[in-house]
Amino acid sequence: MDITYIIIGIVLVVVVLAFLFLRKPAQPQIEEPAEPRKLPQKPKEPAALRPADKKPAPEQKPAEKPAPPAEEPVSEEPVAEEPAEKPAPPADKAPEKPAVEKPAEKPAEKPAAEKPVAERPAEKPAPERPAAKPAREAARKQDVEGLRKGLTKVREKEGFFGRLKALFAGKKEIDPNIVGQMEEVLLTSDVGVKTTELLLAEIREALGRKELADADRVWDALRDQAKKILRGSDGGGLKLTAHPTVVMVVGVNGVGKTTTIGKLATQLKAEGKTVVLAAGDTFRAAAVQQLNVWGKRVGCEVVHGKDGANPGAVIFDAIQRAKDIGADVVLADTAGRLHTKTNLMEELKKVTRTMSKALDGAPHETLLVLDATNGQNAMQQAALFKEALPISGIVLTKLDGTAKGGVILGICAEHELPVRYVGIGERAEDLREFDPDEFVEAMLGRPASEDAAA
Repeated sequence: MDITYIIIGIVLVVVVLAFLFLRKPAQPQIEEPAEPRKLPQKPKEPAALRPADKKPAPEQKPAEKPAPPAEEPVSEEPVAEEPAEKPAPPADKAPEKPAVEKPAEKPAEKPAAEKPVAERPAEKPAPERPAAKPAREAARKQDVEGLRKGLTKVREKEGFFGRLKALFAGKKEIDPNIVGQMEEVLLTSDVGVKTTELLLAEIREALGRKELADADRVWDALRDQAKKILRGSDGGGLKLTAHPTVVMVVGVNGVGKTTTIGKLATQLKAEGKTVVLAAGDTFRAAAVQQLNVWGKRVGCEVVHGKDGANPGAVIFDAIQRAKDIGADVVLADTAGRLHTKTNLMEELKKVTRTMSKALDGAPHETLLVLDATNGQNAMQQAALFKEALPISGIVLTKLDGTAKGGVILGICAEHELPVRYVGIGERAEDLREFDPDEFVEAMLGRPASEDAAA
């Protein structure tokens, strides 16, 4: 029995110990799954409670003033307080943003103040402009001197001016019969019959009235008449009336059309204009090569076709290309043709019609290039080209190579065509925009001034 009690006691002890042992791990299992660590989800509730705690505080203040509508402000006040609390946190960031923006605005104001400061001194040079007049006059004198040199052959003894000058040499009084001698000089200098009559009509009448007593007055009268004739034409450079302005250059063989185009491109490029060259002379391979050389030298794009290609198609493509790249001017070369060949002149008409299809109003300028050394033949060319095409201007080349510079007076008087440019040399700057006063001064300078210069 004692052993039985002992065994029972031992079993009870083991059971108690086992119960206690099993009960201890159960407790940590309860703590881990209890997951008090997930309580961060519950802080939301206290977070809501905290503002609630704060809300009643302001509620009590307004609640003291409006006692009856305490219930209504209670619902309104929390709404008013919530936005008050929400902007509170960005309030810390808000001052940072304006702090950055304000200095940004201040420097923006400074340059605005600086601009007028830069503009004000720009107004000061305005009174200095009067000083530019002497500079312009000096530049004009240089231009006249340049023309004088270019018209050296005209001013020689055997030239137009030199022969007129010889009529008055050593004469203190002017005989009315001198008009006949002047007429001979003018006619043999390719001035033309009509132009000679215009020049001498008033001089003859003035001499009959004895109003021109000396050589200086006769020279003044002759120069005034020449200026009237040359001023009648609206010349002097290209008229860029469209974008792009299409300029077609025409003339007989050998007058210098391609060279004139190259010089014009050089001048326009120097003025900041974008120029496209159209190699419309497809019958002379050398013309395309020559134009390519000018294009590379000046920095202009050249549009050309194959040998014998349709000139109208080449010029059409050049106009389209100019429109695509936004060029300012298209200079279109054409094949030289005799003015007496009606079939070739008809071909030019077709080219102009093709150009008008590429761009309305094209060509805007049709320049006729004439060789001054051709004399009266140049005047015939002007007449026939004028009948076939709407010539808008004349380019008179090679004036430095002839003693008969009076042809320019005949072209302006008889055909009423404006002179755009005159060529007095091989350089690009030797193609001068025509100025009537400067030209007359260079060609018909007084003998006294000439002697003084000598």
